Amino acid sequence: MADFFQFWTNQGIDGFLKIFWFYFILEFPRYVLLAYIFLIIHKIKTHFNKENYEDAKRQLWNEHPLISIIVPGKDEGKNYYKLVRTLEEQTYDHFEIIIIDDGSEDDSELIGRDLERNGKIDLFLRNETRGGKASAANLALRYATGKYVVHLDADSSFNRDAIEEILVPFYEEEKVGAVGGAIEAKNGGQNLATTFQAIEYFNIFTTGRMIADSLGILRIVSGAFGAFRRDLLVELGGWDVGPGLDGDLTLKIRKKGYRITYTHLAICLTNVPTSFTKLAKQRIRWSRSLIRFRFRKHRDLLFPTDNFSLSNFFAVVENVFFNFILNLLWWAYLIFLALYFKAEFGYLIIGGTFLYSISKIIEFGAIIALSANKSDKAKYISYLPGMTFYVGLFLRGVRTYAYIRELFFYDSYKDAWNPNKTSRAARKLEDKIKKVFQGN
Repeated sequence: MADFFQFWTNQGIDGFLKIFWFYFILEFPRYVLLAYIFLIIHKIKTHFNKENYEDAKRQLWNEHPLISIIVPGKDEGKNYYKLVRTLEEQTYDHFEIIIIDDGSEDDSELIGRDLERNGKIDLFLRNETRGGKASAANLALRYATGKYVVHLDADSSFNRDAIEEILVPFYEEEKVGAVGGAIEAKNGGQNLATTFQAIEYFNIFTTGRMIADSLGILRIVSGAFGAFRRDLLVELGGWDVGPGLDGDLTLKIRKKGYRITYTHLAICLTNVPTSFTKLAKQRIRWSRSLIRFRFRKHRDLLFPTDNFSLSNFFAVVENVFFNFILNLLWWAYLIFLALYFKAEFGYLIIGGTFLYSISKIIEFGAIIALSANKSDKAKYISYLPGMTFYVGLFLRGVRTYAYIRELFFYDSYKDAWNPNKTSRAARKLEDKIKKVFQGN
C-alpha cells in the first residue's frame, strides 16, 4: 500500500492528468460536463416553455385523435393480459390496440383471440410462419387507422400518463415525425445484471437522449415505446427487416426532413435481460446495427448527397465517434498503459477505478436532478463503483466483439433473432443500395 501511495505522490497532479488523459479529454466533457450544462439549460428551457407545453396538450385533447397501438412479438402471450391492464389505466384512452403474433409456439394465439373476443383489444393478427418483428409491425400498419402509431413491446408497462405525454411533442412543433419515450428497467433490482442495466438506462434516457434531442441529433426511437406519424410510416413503407430496425427507421425519417424528438415525461417500464450472458447476446445484436446501418445502408448521410444535412451528419458522426472510434481507441490506450507501466499497472487500475467511480457518482447527480422520482434513483448510488467495470470492460468488450464480427463476417444477416428468409432479402436490398451509392 505504501508503494501505491508513493507512486501517485511521485506522479503528482500533472502525472495523474497525463496518465488519465483519455478520461479528461474525451469522456469527462461528453458524459459529465455536458450533462450539467444541459441540466441548467433544461431547467431554463422548461421554465420558459411551460406555456407552449400546456398549449400543445390542449391542442391534443381538443383534436383527440385516434391512436393505433401496435404490439408485435413472438411467444409473448404471458405478457398480454398485463399489457392490456396497464393500457386500460392510461389517461389518454382514444386508441385501438392491435396485437400481432409472429409465429409463436406458446399460447399467444389462444390468449390473443380471447382478448379480442372480449373486447379488450381491437384486433389480433397472426403470422402462421414467422416473418420477424418488422414483418409483424408492418402487418399491423396495414390495419392501423389512427393518426399516430405507438409501437410497444408486449412486456412493457407504463406510467398512467405515458401515452398522453408521448403524443404532446407532435403538437409542440411542426415536422415532428417520431417521438421516443423514456425506458426504465422494470426488474432493475432483481440481481446485479439487471441493477447495472437500470443505472445504464437512467444514463441513456435521462441525460443521453435528452441532450441528443436538445442538440437535434437524436438518432433512435426505441421500439419498446415510440410514437410515429402513421402517414409517414406508410410513405416510408414501414419497418425494414432488422436487427437494428428501430435506428434504421429513425434514420429513414430523418432523411425525409422530419424531426425526431424525445420526452422524459412518457415513462415505459420494460424487462431487461436477467443474466450477463443474455445481456451480452442482446448487446451484440444492438451493436451490430451501428456497422450495418451507419457504415453501410445509411452511409450517404456522411457525404454530400441528396439526403445530406448537418443535423443528420452530426447525428451519425456522434454515434460513430463515441461508440465505435473511441471504443477501439480505448483498447489501444489500455494496452499502451499496460506496456509502459508494466510493474505499476495494478496501481493504475486502482487509481482509474477510483476516478471513474467518482465520475459516475457526479454524473448520477445530474440524473437525480433531472428525475421526477428522485428516491427511486438514489437507491442505486451504492452500485455506481461497479458501473466502472460494467461500462468500461463488459460493455466495451461486447461492443468490440460485435463490431469486428459485423465488419468482417456480416453476422447480423445470420442472427437467429431474424428469420433467414428476411435476412436474405435484407442483404439483397442493402447490396443494391451499396451498388447505387458506388455508382454515384
